[in-house]
Amino acid sequence: MSNDQIILFTLFTSFFGLLLWGKWRYDLVAFTALMVAVVAGVVPAEDAFSGFGHPATLVVALVLVVSAGLVRSGAVYLITRTLVDSSRSLGSHIVLMGGIGGVLSAFMNNVAALALLMPVDIQTARKAGRAPGLSLMPLSFATILGGMATLIGTPPNIIIATFRGDALGEPFTMFDFAPVGGLTALVGLIFVATVGWRLIPQRADPLAQTGDMSAYVAELTVPEGNEQIGKRLGELWPVAEKADVAVIGLIRDGRRLYGNARTAILKAGDALVLEATPEALDEFRAALKLAFSDNRREELLTAAGEGLDILEVVVPAESRMAGRSAQAVGLAWRMRAVLFGLSRQGQPIRSQIRKTIIEPGDILLVLVPKDSGPDVAEWMGCLPLADRGLAVTENSKTWLAIGLFAAAVLAASLGLVYLPVALGLVVICYVLFRVLPLQELYTHIEWPVVVLLGSMIPLGVALETSGGTSLIANGLVSISAGWPAWAILTALMVVTMTLSDVLNNTATAIIAAPIAVQMAQSLGVSPDPFLMAVAIAASAAFLTPIGHKNNTLVLGPGGYSFGDYWRMGLPLELLVIAVSIPLILVFWPL
Repeated sequence: MSNDQIILFTLFTSFFGLLLWGKWRYDLVAFTALMVAVVAGVVPAEDAFSGFGHPATLVVALVLVVSAGLVRSGAVYLITRTLVDSSRSLGSHIVLMGGIGGVLSAFMNNVAALALLMPVDIQTARKAGRAPGLSLMPLSFATILGGMATLIGTPPNIIIATFRGDALGEPFTMFDFAPVGGLTALVGLIFVATVGWRLIPQRADPLAQTGDMSAYVAELTVPEGNEQIGKRLGELWPVAEKADVAVIGLIRDGRRLYGNARTAILKAGDALVLEATPEALDEFRAALKLAFSDNRREELLTAAGEGLDILEVVVPAESRMAGRSAQAVGLAWRMRAVLFGLSRQGQPIRSQIRKTIIEPGDILLVLVPKDSGPDVAEWMGCLPLADRGLAVTENSKTWLAIGLFAAAVLAASLGLVYLPVALGLVVICYVLFRVLPLQELYTHIEWPVVVLLGSMIPLGVALETSGGTSLIANGLVSISAGWPAWAILTALMVVTMTLSDVLNNTATAIIAAPIAVQMAQSLGVSPDPFLMAVAIAASAAFLTPIGHKNNTLVLGPGGYSFGDYWRMGLPLELLVIAVSIPLILVFWPL
């Protein structure tokens, strides 16, 4: 091996190792690897940031913005509110929700599709009196499967298409993935709806285990002569934090001042609105010599009513809450919100929750000022689990949003407009017609994925130009020497699936695509079936909650454990291979 190959293989090995370790987020790891590669001289300095202008990176970012426009216009809710019915059997419900999720994820980002449908699925499960875990994993898998059907359904397809354009002069078009990806997704959905969901362990609803808010919110009064009189309300917070009590607000002369009373000077007769367990409340009361409101000793008084709302959210990996505590992120003083419930893999955490480090997939119950839930959820970067109403959508723009997007897809499919340009025009129209507010334009782009793509693409090119991909491909060809074509494709899919189950599927596609082309060239056959095999395999991450973001998102709301996924995921992955290999050989012959 050459020096450049040794450096690059060392970098990629370290990259994969750090991703598996999970200490640092994938975008930081990828960008660090890129910078090291530039300093080491294996990536030319002038090409260091070429990945950020690559068509694959632009399409991924634009698809996210377009997806947000379709959501805000009410286009998706138009479908779900008319079709979903809690009286259906579980199998029928999974067929319907899986079908909707699969179709949506074929034309919008599959993470966005799940984020839209997950609250609907949870509310339907509650109305039907069953645990959401029986249908959430099937919904996650359905949205992953649906993304295989089109170019814009999932980032691996975008990467494979643009890589084919770079390597062979012509990229895959919008519906080139449909014969293999679409039919594979259909068979997968049938399996999930008929057999797969029966393999999921029975779990209780984790949201029902986080406790009733009325048992946690109370009022304590500042009595005459109390030494806290004259202090600012905010000065009580250190004592409150020590006792694991949250000071929500202040009641004075019958007026409730939530959150904005931090600087208020305490007076005799003021009532503090607190969130606490009975034990913590009593500790705080004793420490500050406060009195129970209306002399109702040892009774917790509700303070919800017109002043507060409860927000149920799930934490994605990119949330500002992930890896930090509510106290560290400043949830209370920044957003006037209080974290009072936390559930992890179906188990509630009841003590010191504001100091607990939050993990991706956790469910949070947050007490927020009335009507501020959407703003708080967006600031946290979390996904609401309550059923979404029409108030947050622009229903008058529904058909306009759908028409603009459909026109762009049609124009790109017919080759009239380059896909990134078509999507860019849709984004411009969404802003001009106020389907999507200008101030929200950049908030819907998943910047960690953009940084990952922008960093990994130059590294992938460097591995290819240095001969590293040829080295790997020739090794795989040597191992599979004498095997039939279907066996070689199967081996490639198994390797790619295995990587995708533990790594980011975007990074997997970037690494596996050039290897697939090199393998085809070594065998003297068309690279198209090999690229298609990588596209399907990179998306088929069903064994773990970390292989795909959708699997992570349903981890907490479904009450799943790490080992629950393979029960349905393993037979589904085997089915994907068994179905897609013959389809690839039929539609993309060697």
